[in-house]
Amino acid sequence: MDAYRTINQVLVHLFHEILDLEEKAIITDEFRDLSNNEMHIIEAVGLENGSNMSTIAKRLRITVGSLTTSMNQLVKKMYVLRERSETDRRVVNISLTEKGLRAFAHHQEFHEQMARAVLKEMTEEETNVLLRCLYSLTEFFHSYADKDPVKK
Repeated sequence: MDAYRTINQVLVHLFHEILDLEEKAIITDEFRDLSNNEMHIIEAVGLENGSNMSTIAKRLRITVGSLTTSMNQLVKKMYVLRERSETDRRVVNISLTEKGLRAFAHHQEFHEQMARAVLKEMTEEETNVLLRCLYSLTEFFHSYADKDPVKK
């Protein structure tokens, strides 16, 4: 099999595998009321803690309207707090509750374990090659998303 087909098959399989394993790993008894999508919203809020809805929606590449629907559920489940800005009442700031911070830390731990598993037996040279490959893949995703007429 040529390199193109092998890389294509590995990437497709890897993306499906990561999504499946991530869902199984992060949705524990404590967080059984969360969907994988909600956990990713919690991650975006945690990375941008105290940010507004627009910033979080942009990070997730979704509309503010789509985010609002999920955010309503996360507020009800007590994972996030929604507060109007004191300086501009039109702005809604989002932050994690204590429960949300625990979910965020749990999700981050899964990602750290995944990265450590990849790197544990690699040389510095191999790590640098992998990083170049991943940066190229990231650039492809960004350029492809920028061309998407639905997202504009």
